[in-house]
Amino acid sequence: MEDGTINGARRTTIQSQVSDRVKLNVGGKLFETTVSTLRSGGPDSLLSALSNRNSDEPVFIDRDPEIFSALLALLRSNRLPSTAKRFSNQELIDEAVYYGIESQLRSALAPSQLSGIDASLFSTIRPSSDGVVTDFNAVDSDGSVWVAHGGQVSVYDWSLTHTETIRTHLDYISSIRKVGPDLAVVGSEFESGLHFYNLANGRRVGSVEWTDPSDPRIYKAKVNAVVDSPDSVFAAFECQHRENCVLSIDKCTMKPVSELGRQSGNSAKSTVVGKLTFLPEINALVGVSVTAGAFGYSGYVRLWDPRSGDVVWETNEPGSGRSSRFGDSFADIDFDQDELTMFKICSKSGDLAVADLRKLNEDPWVYLEEKNPCMRHVASGGSNILLHCYRKQVFVGRGGELEVWSRMVEKESDVERERVLHGGLYRRNYMDKVEDAERGIIKKIEGAGDRLFVTREDVEGIEVWQSSQFSGAVLNL
Repeated sequence: MEDGTINGARRTTIQSQVSDRVKLNVGGKLFETTVSTLRSGGPDSLLSALSNRNSDEPVFIDRDPEIFSALLALLRSNRLPSTAKRFSNQELIDEAVYYGIESQLRSALAPSQLSGIDASLFSTIRPSSDGVVTDFNAVDSDGSVWVAHGGQVSVYDWSLTHTETIRTHLDYISSIRKVGPDLAVVGSEFESGLHFYNLANGRRVGSVEWTDPSDPRIYKAKVNAVVDSPDSVFAAFECQHRENCVLSIDKCTMKPVSELGRQSGNSAKSTVVGKLTFLPEINALVGVSVTAGAFGYSGYVRLWDPRSGDVVWETNEPGSGRSSRFGDSFADIDFDQDELTMFKICSKSGDLAVADLRKLNEDPWVYLEEKNPCMRHVASGGSNILLHCYRKQVFVGRGGELEVWSRMVEKESDVERERVLHGGLYRRNYMDKVEDAERGIIKKIEGAGDRLFVTREDVEGIEVWQSSQFSGAVLNL
């Protein structure tokens, strides 16, 4: 009796598998798969709809059978087969959109979590005209890149596929920021105003000028930096006579709401902001200004409450007495918004320092120690050094060299210690090879969509760095 029950169950399983089969004729090639595989594409996909057919005759689909074979393998195993490398991303995307399985393909094509210690140059974004990129904005929420080149704006989606290009009224765009689904703001260091462009139709839909009827010097102010929050756009303006301020602009009305930090611009402590960052976790706007002169670097960091316009913290280097390394002023500042930390790179020594944004005081800096004996040479300062924080890592450009400071993973017993900043918390490694560093001086670094985007002076295009699918190295103390 027991053997008969088992055999009956086996027959039922086999019959179920037979009835679960579906035949498809794609471009003249016959495919046989299962209902469950087709339905794994999602209830709204074309393949899921085809799985509900009762006919035993294969349905004909007039599409490329070779690409369909790769997409069918994706549905079976949640990964693309090696044969998919024969097709471009755009070819795969076009077919996935037709079948309604774009989300599954996007997951398969998405890069691994970015780890600087094993990242490499993956691709280069090259606009078809005016190939030298004047500015760009990499958007972490959707992995897109908004590129300014000359007076044009081009958009590349999560797959690095070009989606659109518009020409603006400007001859040269030096600042760009995505501030809405199809909306970008652009500014120029040669022409006045901040301008809103709708990328869907290529039209300018708004402009903002910094004006003051009571002060005739406030005239034809140019944009030096721009950032946005959920409700506002913040832009640093500077006039010909060096007067400057940060304007808060309402996103909906595209009209100025208030001025922040209006100043004369006649000293290093009052020069125009060169970098703006919005920190949503603490609802603060940060302005950074760096000036390089015959006597070295100088500058300031200023945190505003954007609601009241009040300065809640600031530091000036040199001259404020707040740095324990007087005379070794910062050359660049950036922020790790996940860890709520602020990093600076010193202009003379090239050292990296970190501060806790929740514990800012007169001298909040903790200087990181170099503990990697494998580096080609000791870190140095000088001109052309900059940094960018992304995924709890600090990426540093020194001339043409690209390096990463990775946060060390400490032992379980040291969890409490990890919350306290100390000199051994990060370790430095090079990302690039010698030949990579020879391509030119690094101009800008931004991270988004688990990729790192890098531009170099007078070099066409944007370098795209990402980790391999097999990365995942962990640093241990």
